[in-house]
Amino acid sequence: MDAPGTLIYLLRHGEVVLAETRRFIGHLDVPLSALGERQSAAQAARLASVRLAAVFASDLVRARRTCEIIGAPHGLTPTVVPALREMAMGRWDGLTAAEIRQREPAKFADWMSHVGEFPFPDGESVPDLEARAWPAFESIVETHTGRAIAVVAHGGTNRTLLCRALGLPLGQLLALGQDYGALTVLERIDATWRLRSLNDSPML
Repeated sequence: MDAPGTLIYLLRHGEVVLAETRRFIGHLDVPLSALGERQSAAQAARLASVRLAAVFASDLVRARRTCEIIGAPHGLTPTVVPALREMAMGRWDGLTAAEIRQREPAKFADWMSHVGEFPFPDGESVPDLEARAWPAFESIVETHTGRAIAVVAHGGTNRTLLCRALGLPLGQLLALGQDYGALTVLERIDATWRLRSLNDSPML
C-alpha cells in the first residue's frame, strides 16, 4: 500500500500597505492592506472544506494575520516559525528599485544579473534564505505526514522552498509566480515532491 501523501497549502500573505509603492519590504513589519484582508478571506473560504491539521506562519505580521484568517474556519491558530521570514534585504529594505538604482547602480546591476546568488547589501542571499527556511519547512512537513497543512510565508521564501522541493536551480526562482494572496499546493509522497497547483490567485 502506498504511503499517504502530505498536502501543503503554501500561501503568500495578502497585499500589504506599501504594495502600491513597489518597495523592497523584506524584514519590514508592515500590515495587510484592506485588499490583503479580502484576499486572505477569499482563500480561507476556498480552503474551508479542507481538513487542515495545522497552520504555520512567518513571524512577520502580514503572514501571521493571513494565517489567522486561513485558520479561523478550522478553529486553528498559527504556529509562528521565524525561519519562514522573508529574505533580509539589508540596507535596501524600504527602498524602491529606482531609489536603489540611483544610490548603488553597480550593486543593483549585479543583483539583477545574479538573482539567486548575489546577497542584498547587509542582508541575505537566496542560499542564506534556503539554509534557514528549508530545514524549518521540512520539519513541519515531516511531523504532519499524511495530513494537510497550511503554511503562510512570503514571495521570496515560497519561491526558494519551491525551487528546493522541485529540484530547480535557485537562479530560476523568479520564474515561479507568487502573487499577493496566491495559493500553491504541494504534495509529498515519501521523499517525492509534486506540484499540484501554482500561484492560484484569490477569487474576489
